[in-house]
Amino acid sequence: MKIAIASGKGGTGKTTLSTNLATFLGETKRVVLVDLDVEEPNAKLFIDAKTLKTQDTFKMIPHWNSNLCTQCAQCVEICNYNALIHIANEILVFPNLCHSCYACSELCPTQALPMEPQKMGELTHWRSDFIDGVEGRLNIGEEQAVSLIAQTKKYVEKYFSEDTVKIYDAPPGTSCPMVEAIKDVSFVILITEPTPFGLHDLKLAVETVRAVGKKFGVVINQFGIGNDMVLDYCRAEHIDIIAKIPHDRAVAMAYSKGDLAFRYVEGFKDALQEIVAFCEAKGLA
Repeated sequence: MKIAIASGKGGTGKTTLSTNLATFLGETKRVVLVDLDVEEPNAKLFIDAKTLKTQDTFKMIPHWNSNLCTQCAQCVEICNYNALIHIANEILVFPNLCHSCYACSELCPTQALPMEPQKMGELTHWRSDFIDGVEGRLNIGEEQAVSLIAQTKKYVEKYFSEDTVKIYDAPPGTSCPMVEAIKDVSFVILITEPTPFGLHDLKLAVETVRAVGKKFGVVINQFGIGNDMVLDYCRAEHIDIIAKIPHDRAVAMAYSKGDLAFRYVEGFKDALQEIVAFCEAKGLA
């Protein structure tokens, strides 16, 4: 089964929950943790693991062939992302704006825009004592995360069997990268914090997950600070509150050392047990 851990914003504890939950589950099940926050993957910082494989990843970018081009500029009209412009007698391609949709290349009447590979990042497969991990990492300056997220998921589907529990650490926010990360999962865990800011972005995340049509529940991190607005919202919206991770300085201390909090903080481990029990009851793990 595939479970995504997502949030409406960064800093709510998404990676902390992903790494702890994956390792906790990995003590009894086969688990792969997939870091899809490709602009800043950091799951491996908290897990002592050995790199098994690293490979380059590529995106396909149109390359203008002036000898074949008739200057019709149909490609410029077709492109929804303004990645091509027609100036004088040239078609200029802006790779950072290109979404590799192939429209310009496929619809060019003279095949003057063949698609060519351009390196966009790396994919790394690593393994610890308890789990496997796969991460995508964009090159500095690259702006299109969706393609690398899709390639990372395809790698996981190719090399891990259906009986492997797949935990996706999704990108923060509610834009295209987050949607790509969650669009084919079985369940989404939305992690938030009990503050007005946390509630605001939780609402955005809930709207997004509902629009994608995914089942979901909420984990409240740093429970004990802030107020009851998140609790009230979830009850009013009939959203499952899966677990509450207590506000505890020991969790922050473990995090700052690159350690997994559930091994040191009993309240954190209790919350993980609640999450696992919920997932098992739903047939997710």
